[in-house]
Amino acid sequence: MTHNVGTIDRVLRILVGLTLIAYAIPLGMPKTGWNWVGWIGIIPLVTAFVGSCPLYSMLGMSSCPRE
Repeated sequence: MTHNVGTIDRVLRILVGLTLIAYAIPLGMPKTGWNWVGWIGIIPLVTAFVGSCPLYSMLGMSSCPRE
């Protein structure tokens, strides 16, 4: 599996993922009927820690610096 997620992209994915999960739990956010949507935050967290995004692979994109 090739790495196609750069450093800035990883940081943004971690921030978005943690925010979404905080909405799901709800930590300091209002409890609504849509809190389950926050569990989608697992996807950006996993792609950030693995360093590879399947969607980027399908589209032939990469945010990694060229070597």
